[in-house]
Amino acid sequence: MGIKTYNIARKWLIFWTLFIGIGAVGGALGMLIDPTGKSMGMDAMLPYFQKLPFADVLFQDFLFPGIALLIVNGITNLTAAGLLLKKKKLGVLLGGIFGVTLMLWICIQFYMFPLNFMSTIYFVFGLCQAVTGWVAWKYREKKLNGGDVRMDVFD
Repeated sequence: MGIKTYNIARKWLIFWTLFIGIGAVGGALGMLIDPTGKSMGMDAMLPYFQKLPFADVLFQDFLFPGIALLIVNGITNLTAAGLLLKKKKLGVLLGGIFGVTLMLWICIQFYMFPLNFMSTIYFVFGLCQAVTGWVAWKYREKKLNGGDVRMDVFD
């Protein structure tokens, strides 16, 4: 059961990292191409950013949020996906961690915006990614080591 469970969890983790990573890169590019947010219908959201520290400097448009989205949820998840595709243990670890990162990102949105479907569903996606990462991590140890000996995270 351990090998089968690991393989299923790893495939789901690849899905989550690609889904979140590609979506974040797409959203970030939209913000970077049009920092006003008008082309994506987001311009009405800018006033909500005024709750954040340094709002008068960083949140006058969507340039900084776009860069942050690209780095925090885009590049990171795509890196984890690449490592998972190469069957690296670090990909499993990072895939799970980046699920937690997405949940933290969404907690900031819960603070800034009124309760909404998109933030809520992405929190659930982050939870699914984190749980999938934990399952893959747990069963990878059993698959490779019989659960007795830990291997280097870069294997």
